[in-house]
Amino acid sequence: MATTTHTVDATRQLIQYKTDAGVAVITMNDPPANTYTYEMNRQLDDAILKARMDNEVYVIVLTGAGDKFFSAGANIRMLSSVDPTFKYYFCLHANETLLRLEHTPKLVIAALNGHTVGGGLEIAMAADLRIARQDAGKIGLPEVNLGVLPGTGGTQRLSRMVGKSKAIELIATGNTFSFEEAKEMGIVNDVFERENFMENVMEYARQFCPPNKAAKAVGRIKRSIQTGWELPIEAALALERENQQLLFQSEDAKEGLAAYVEKRPATFTAK
Repeated sequence: MATTTHTVDATRQLIQYKTDAGVAVITMNDPPANTYTYEMNRQLDDAILKARMDNEVYVIVLTGAGDKFFSAGANIRMLSSVDPTFKYYFCLHANETLLRLEHTPKLVIAALNGHTVGGGLEIAMAADLRIARQDAGKIGLPEVNLGVLPGTGGTQRLSRMVGKSKAIELIATGNTFSFEEAKEMGIVNDVFERENFMENVMEYARQFCPPNKAAKAVGRIKRSIQTGWELPIEAALALERENQQLLFQSEDAKEGLAAYVEKRPATFTAK
């Protein structure tokens, strides 16, 4: 028997994509809660690949439409209407999509503009940095209250951020907490004021773009840490050396070293 699927209007734009001065902005667009479906994840996948392949994009910012939710996670109505086989492949595809964010050698920043719960937090944790909007909502993994676990990376990424025992506590209780508490635990990197939140996030993101930073170096720093974290130390050091060798061959490395010797600010070109 074929897997039961859930479909929506294939022409509906569930992901918005734009670029601005070296930054690709990907917006989950299904307000008010920006819950994701298989259709949204396919569009998200496409947007990540688009940003990855664009040589004029150096940083990716991921956010939610509106000002109430970054994302409330998977669409529960969709999940309740499909069979277990579809649910499994839905989770598998979500895993693959989020791994694309981690594998792409460009910095990914999650701009948490509202509630970031369940699968929404799982998406945010696949980013490299998380910037939250002050007093904009709650954050957490409450899936246990539905009789399930965070199934698109939540158990693994949260435990790597806060440690095994703390992750078990947070996930097993299903409690949500403030962005300020999340910052104290190391889940959120910073909390920005509500006023002009996205403008300030974009300004923050541009610091990692040329001419301010050597974007290739930023990307290879990300790849070295994201991949090396899971490797034995000798293999991780080898990965670090290989990434360093790639950077030594870049124009930006020549510029950075020359600027240091000449005691002037470096002007990077991402080459």
